[in-house]
Amino acid sequence: MTLGFFRNLTKPKPTPVVEREHCVAGRTLPLKIVESARARRLTLRIDSGGQGLRVTVPPGLRRGEVEKFLDRHQDWLEQRLAKVPTRPQVRPGIKIPIRGVPHRIVHEPSKRGTVTVSRDERGQLLIVHGERIHLPRRVADHLKREAKKEIEKLVVKHTEAIGKRAKAIRYKDTSSRWGSCTSEGNLSFSWRIMMAPPAVINYLVAHEVAHLKEMNHGPKFWKLCEKLCPDTDRCKDWLKRNGGALQAIVFE
Repeated sequence: MTLGFFRNLTKPKPTPVVEREHCVAGRTLPLKIVESARARRLTLRIDSGGQGLRVTVPPGLRRGEVEKFLDRHQDWLEQRLAKVPTRPQVRPGIKIPIRGVPHRIVHEPSKRGTVTVSRDERGQLLIVHGERIHLPRRVADHLKREAKKEIEKLVVKHTEAIGKRAKAIRYKDTSSRWGSCTSEGNLSFSWRIMMAPPAVINYLVAHEVAHLKEMNHGPKFWKLCEKLCPDTDRCKDWLKRNGGALQAIVFE
């Protein structure tokens, strides 16, 4: 019993990760090679926005096998990357969606560094004040503030519906996932989700809140997710089809 007790206290070994670069279609992309005890075969994934690659491998696989795997899938990578949207830079004159509605960015340097929403005869405007160099960051900050207001209300709504509480809510700019939920009850969301339509924002929050009760993607999880968000299938499909374009926007 004593030996077993101390064995349970042993911390699990961290997942080995190798980071390097990989050239494909004239582009040099960061590549992560991640060893997973649950992996039974090699899998390849392109990060949202086409900004990186990730190969998951079974434990103990020889490095040469990874190279052969990448060579075999070079054509597939080229075809998929060709479909990735270009990376538009946030600047005056372009449009970005806020809650799914396109807003044209207007720069007004004469005022202090604030962001206001307005409209003209052509549609919605996002007016950014202050120095031009700070414009992309101020647009990102505006989305972060909107995310905090919107998402916290939705978290309260959905946690009350399932009788669970979130320990903390965090906002990040992640390229590999839109949200996450830890076993401790910490929720994380990409603030970029504020560019999606309201129904999709609600779906994402419902999805992560459902994990407070079901830490998996089994039938019980999806049943709970659909109870919280009846539009789950439609919104999940929207995010799959359009999420890459939102991730591709450059706020620098």
